[in-house]
Amino acid sequence: MKNFYDVQQLLKRFGHFLYMGDRMLDMEMMETEIKELYLSGLITKEEMHEALLVIRNEMVQEKKKRMKSRGLK
Repeated sequence: MKNFYDVQQLLKRFGHFLYMGDRMLDMEMMETEIKELYLSGLITKEEMHEALLVIRNEMVQEKKKRMKSRGLK
């Protein structure tokens, strides 16, 4: 899994479509769903770790973007 789209496609395979109107909330929910898929035995530990890494990197980018738009550094 290399990017956010890949994580979305993984969730889509299991019928998970997330849109809450706030990108950060979407990503937090995605983290929860990925963990649940792993605990249910539907994805491997490696898939879980890769997906969580991608999501967390995306969250960092989103936080930076929000800070920049508010004029903070």
